[in-house]
Amino acid sequence: MDITKFAIPEIIFGRGSLNYAGQCALRLGAKKVFLVSDAGIEQAGWVQRLMDILEKEGIEWVYYPGVTSNPRDFQVEQGAELYLKNGTDVIIAIGGGSSMDTAKGIAIIASNGGRIRDYEGANRVNRPLPPMVLITTTAGSGSDISQFCIITDVERALKMSIITRTLVPNISIVDPLILRTKTETLITQSAIDALAHAIEAYTSTIASEFTKMQSLKAIDLIIRNLPRAVETRSLDSLEQLSIASVAASMAFSNASLGVEHALAHSLGGHFDMRHGVIHPILLTAVMRFNLDYAEDRMADIGRVILNTTMGSPRETALAGIEKLEDFFDSLNVSRKFRQELQDKDKSLLKTICKNALNDACNLTNPRPASWQELLKICKEVW
Repeated sequence: MDITKFAIPEIIFGRGSLNYAGQCALRLGAKKVFLVSDAGIEQAGWVQRLMDILEKEGIEWVYYPGVTSNPRDFQVEQGAELYLKNGTDVIIAIGGGSSMDTAKGIAIIASNGGRIRDYEGANRVNRPLPPMVLITTTAGSGSDISQFCIITDVERALKMSIITRTLVPNISIVDPLILRTKTETLITQSAIDALAHAIEAYTSTIASEFTKMQSLKAIDLIIRNLPRAVETRSLDSLEQLSIASVAASMAFSNASLGVEHALAHSLGGHFDMRHGVIHPILLTAVMRFNLDYAEDRMADIGRVILNTTMGSPRETALAGIEKLEDFFDSLNVSRKFRQELQDKDKSLLKTICKNALNDACNLTNPRPASWQELLKICKEVW
């Protein structure tokens, strides 16, 4: 087997694990925490809960609430300015991918300077980051595990992928109890995000035995548990989705992704769309596009989705893709771009597909893709 690396944070998992956030911060030397979150997490009561935990441990904090969905470059830069101005040390983020990516971006600028766009791409962060504790409130984004940071460049209207080992946080806290306050839509979109992570990581050109096992486990857990989690809010099912998200995150953080995520980043930058909205529209079309270049791996994915095998690897792969389409159809999600976008937006697809070619995720797709081929995929699912 080729030499490989597998980078993950310390993970504290389980019901009630949020209670250990203060102790984790202290272990990292915290005296004044820089706390990052958003209005939705505030309203759900989790920010105050975290503040109470920090206060109990005698830790001061400065709170930065400047987080929106698909975090913007200027929000990150404002946060870094506040971090430095207040003499804070350990960064704690509680929220979904937006809060955690904002925190990562703040950490980059606070220790390396410049603008966040200076670090777009892979391995461009040279100096160590402040210690980070990331607390996920979803089961999907994976930012609490990964070496990825996705920030919207407002001027260029695209999502920048920043990838470096130093973005792996010191500690990830995963408390499934938090998922009980999430809407059906957020539970579904987050789980689909994790599913797309797992599938693209499995077919990545740099997938390893360490990442592939995590991918397949994540796919299995999401397919078996998402419908029940949405229907009943069963804590057991929500916990299984949390496990799946961690597994998928460990996979894609180390194996990277593919053109489906490259397109999702470009689309999200233009239209401010969540990944969990884009994936049910694009994922199976991209899987078919990649099939000739990753038939055996697609068959492995199909076998997990189907819980059986067909006559040949190709038949298993295709049946798995069809079953995944049926799975998406059973959920309350859009399956065509026209359900989310306006007819006039179709004229922007050419630019979006050209931008996607520059995304780092495109480098590890099993099949080389031109912007014309990506445009054809997008038009197929319009």
